Amino acid sequence: MTDLTTLPPIPAAALGSARARTVDDVNGLRVHLLEAGEADAPCVLLLHGFPDLAWGWRKVLEPLASAGYRVLAPDLRGYGRTTGWPTGYQTSLRPFGYLNLLKDLVVLLHRLQISQVHGLVGHDFGSPLAAWAALTRPDLFERLVLMSAPFPGPPGFSAARDRMSEQLQALTPPRKHYQHYYAQPQANTELMNSPQGLRQLLLAYLHMKSADWPGNRPEPLAGWTARELARLPRYYVMHADETMAQTVAPHCPSSPAAWLTAEALDFYVSEYQRTGFQGGLNWYRCNSDPVLRAELALYHRRRIPQPCWFVSGAADWGNHQSPGALARLENDACEDYRGTHLIEGAGHWVQQEQPEATVQQLRAAMAAPLTRP
Repeated sequence: MTDLTTLPPIPAAALGSARARTVDDVNGLRVHLLEAGEADAPCVLLLHGFPDLAWGWRKVLEPLASAGYRVLAPDLRGYGRTTGWPTGYQTSLRPFGYLNLLKDLVVLLHRLQISQVHGLVGHDFGSPLAAWAALTRPDLFERLVLMSAPFPGPPGFSAARDRMSEQLQALTPPRKHYQHYYAQPQANTELMNSPQGLRQLLLAYLHMKSADWPGNRPEPLAGWTARELARLPRYYVMHADETMAQTVAPHCPSSPAAWLTAEALDFYVSEYQRTGFQGGLNWYRCNSDPVLRAELALYHRRRIPQPCWFVSGAADWGNHQSPGALARLENDACEDYRGTHLIEGAGHWVQQEQPEATVQQLRAAMAAPLTRP
């Protein structure tokens, strides 16, 4: 297990009053998290996505704490300074399935003696995890905010073969979905050994999914067809003969943007240089695992009972990468949907690109009554 005392310190200036700590014996993990606010304040739990870390919440921790909340942002299983998860591609996927990730959260809260979460917030891959947590443990999580990845509801029991990979391959030029690529055994090696180097890879990837990249002008797709999916930017639907590193390389800016300082980028680089990406990539592999998907189908037609909001960047294609998902979130997946809020001037990394507007939306959700007037 990594000795965290030997690692470079997290840049303190970016955290303000927030602090780092570890929690032992959490479903086999030692969980590293960032925390702000008083211990007896209502808890807000923030779940990051890929390729992100607890670090991605750095700009909202102190503002939420100043509003009267105890704010927790853990490095999730497979990421950052949380240790104890199996490494490598040749490992069981069960530890990375949603229900075990949910167990990580529940045990973490138990270790911290937190019996109620005032607000649960998930971004990117943290969004479906937050949705599953809310759907399965409504007694524990009072409010839900999903960010940048709409949750369409639990899957059905259909065992029909997904032929989308074949249909994308049949296009001219042939294409492949990024989640299919991320599930392949070579993905981590190709990311870690990208010709441009890890810093330029991450800079290009983060830039290309932000509002700074001019190709991010999202609109709904008509349906789940290869031709419609091919309208997505190439970081979602790649050319079949390219790696992700090759896909983003031509779009790398000369320097980090105003919302991503060189110091912030360097911290991402140092963390992923140490851990690699395979822990996070295993989450993608679970999406296509028939056994794990069958477990989730037990919740088919169950709706999220808590008040639920969707917050995202107006320039985020993630709002529409799964055709129909946002409409299902708004109309079918929730019993108490409170609204879709798209923030101008932000792409996929909304809490980093526009932190003030993001905090405003989160504070409004946290202050809203649990029942409608």
